[in-house]
Amino acid sequence: MKRRTAKDYISYFAPAIVLTLAGFLIAYQFVDPAPPRHITIAAGRSTGAYYEIARKYSRILEKDGVILTVRETSGSVENLKLLTDKDSGVDVIFLQGGVGAAAPSEDLVSLGSIFYEPLWVFSRGDIPIQRLTDLRGRRIAAGEEGSGTRELALQLLDLNDVNAKNSRILHIKDDEAVEKLLTGDIDAAFFVVAYRGHAGRKLLLNPDILLLDFRRGEAYTRRLHYLSLLTLPQGVVDFSNDIPRGDVHLLAPTAQLVVRNSFHPALTDLLLIAAVEVGSPADIFEKPGDFPAPRFLDYPLSGDAARFYKSGPTFLRRYLPFWLATFLSRMKIMLLPLLALLFPLFKLLPPFYKWRMRSRIFRWYDRLMEIDSEILHGDIADRKVEFMSRLSAIEQQVSQVSVPRGYFRELYDMRIHIQMLREKLVAAGADICPTVPVTPMGDKRLSTREGAGPNSSPEAAA
Repeated sequence: MKRRTAKDYISYFAPAIVLTLAGFLIAYQFVDPAPPRHITIAAGRSTGAYYEIARKYSRILEKDGVILTVRETSGSVENLKLLTDKDSGVDVIFLQGGVGAAAPSEDLVSLGSIFYEPLWVFSRGDIPIQRLTDLRGRRIAAGEEGSGTRELALQLLDLNDVNAKNSRILHIKDDEAVEKLLTGDIDAAFFVVAYRGHAGRKLLLNPDILLLDFRRGEAYTRRLHYLSLLTLPQGVVDFSNDIPRGDVHLLAPTAQLVVRNSFHPALTDLLLIAAVEVGSPADIFEKPGDFPAPRFLDYPLSGDAARFYKSGPTFLRRYLPFWLATFLSRMKIMLLPLLALLFPLFKLLPPFYKWRMRSRIFRWYDRLMEIDSEILHGDIADRKVEFMSRLSAIEQQVSQVSVPRGYFRELYDMRIHIQMLREKLVAAGADICPTVPVTPMGDKRLSTREGAGPNSSPEAAA
């Protein structure tokens, strides 16, 4: 018997292979695209907390082969404009709470808040300022154009009827505001900055500068729901000099990560993992585990972020490198056509394979039946050589048939049936003189096995 070749196997399983590949090609149209390897985040000034944290995120993402470019901006307002402009090249931004509330959008979602951003209102020590209403008629630095500080400061001042008509409101950078306050060129300044931010720390330690205590802080949080009320404990800045000299109430929005709703799910996980690892820049207002959190949001929480907060990174991401986990996660949709196709194929292939193997043998029975019929109704004496030659030709061709071992029985039954027709010719008086040598058959008792008759095999094949 000839050994089966790779061509034989391909011919058997080609239909299943073609169907499976077609299913995969169709399903692949619904596979999510791979995440980009380069994204851009809009941060604030290079001296601020946003920029510092963005650089830390960049180093973490780089380990997974994702390049995070940090773009310096003037602050949250500019960040939001960049994100809403799809041609800006910005994919994710830091956004101060409250800024997005004034600019609703169905295209933006939040990945959560990442830390508190306390509002610090400093004034010169020689000016008695107890509430924001006391700033009416003063020179006030209320954050630079495009910053979240400006947006919050103007809202709070407006609640206290302090505006450009009755006061001098300047929009300058934080560093410039600090210098002007120290030199007396302005009377008060607003800063939204983390505790260890440069401006706040420097002014807190200066005895000639006072920090405003928001004693009506609870009332502000009821009017502006994105604000939280924090407490700066007495002495926490400098224990030896007892700074501050009493508990100070502060208002604080939160910093958020905001993206478009088309942001890739795998990058959502990557950013939030970085946010967990980096934590917050402050160390006195947050407890471990407080951030990142799905609270204090200007935009709806991303569905992928909601899943992250509920159950953490995906199962694959916990145990596999980022790109491998992402690939397998994208390919899971391919399981549907695979199962839909392979299950029936596993059912159909064995009978199909069996039919193919048996058909290689049983197709010769038509020719045997033809010869048998001619022997019964024809002139044997005149055609004895022809019949023997035809039987020998069939036997020679059958001997070249290649089938697995499991089908040897049918093959040898076929050869026995050929021999039976030879014997039938002999019994009818014909001389055996084949033109092709007859293959030895062995024990003829094999032909007596159940189902080995020449009339039963064709039906079995069917």
